[in-house]
Amino acid sequence: MKIITGGAGFIGSAICWRLNTLGVSDIIIVDESREGSKETNLSNLKFTEYIDKDEFIKQIREKSFNHKADTLYHMGACSSTTEGNMEYLKENNVEYSKSLAKWCMDNYVRYIYASSGATYGAGELGFDDNIAMMPKLKPINKYGLSKQLFDMWVLDNKLDKEIVGLKYFNVFGPNENHKGDMRSMINKTYGQILKTGKLQLFKSLKPEYKDGEQKRDFVYVKDAVDMTIFFDKTLGKGSAQNGIFNVGSGKASTWVELAGAIFSALGKEPNIEFIDMPDSIKNQYQYFTQANISKIRNAGYDSKIMELKDSVRDYVLNYLVPDKYLVP
Repeated sequence: MKIITGGAGFIGSAICWRLNTLGVSDIIIVDESREGSKETNLSNLKFTEYIDKDEFIKQIREKSFNHKADTLYHMGACSSTTEGNMEYLKENNVEYSKSLAKWCMDNYVRYIYASSGATYGAGELGFDDNIAMMPKLKPINKYGLSKQLFDMWVLDNKLDKEIVGLKYFNVFGPNENHKGDMRSMINKTYGQILKTGKLQLFKSLKPEYKDGEQKRDFVYVKDAVDMTIFFDKTLGKGSAQNGIFNVGSGKASTWVELAGAIFSALGKEPNIEFIDMPDSIKNQYQYFTQANISKIRNAGYDSKIMELKDSVRDYVLNYLVPDKYLVP
């Protein structure tokens, strides 16, 4: 049996979808309310049970959870990069994760959890998932700090020898409609283009980056879940397939390039308007991210990662235009 926390969310529901395509349906989904688009994320997926996230952690901590599982994908967290309540983030993203890690160790369950590329902050130290560098990282928002705190707890307790943490970069794709302001730019601007014929991007506040030339590592959710499921194996302590890994494309693309891919998919000429960046994100805006993915490659992941233009086209034409979700 597989357990997916955050299983009704973006990456969690995509993991369920991929497992279904592989013939796996003995899955427990753990999440909060199923209302709205989260319910739609699950409407075509196969799983055996749905458990509220608060009830789930209560059973875990009280040792009353009586299901046997071989893998726990812990994707559940507050993923808002603008969340300001650190106590909430500590409980939801750190303490919750610790309880699950301890339960997995006690019950011989494979533990695969979501960290974040946000832990790298502004990228002054690069984006290398070498554990020697991780204590030096300085996230620039509280969300990134909460993920860093749990990564450091894993390292301090030497659990990186037994479990897997995944630093997801800018993931986009189907099943993200419920994320509100945290949706990808592709999802946000698709409707904007249809309505106004143009797409808005933030102006740059740094002279070394022209407007729209800020760069991010954009990775399609289908690639992200394939990289995630790659680690779903029974392994001995100290295996090269245990540890903390980057999950990204390994390439940095500009926002202008991403916008061009969206317009191209829609058969339209690019029409970009640059707007002022909101004050609320000016001090926590990443101008460049690029995952070093040599570690996951060296661990044996050898599948080809989709080119940005191809993944954007698949997302736009096969999901956004027909208004569809992932279907096994």
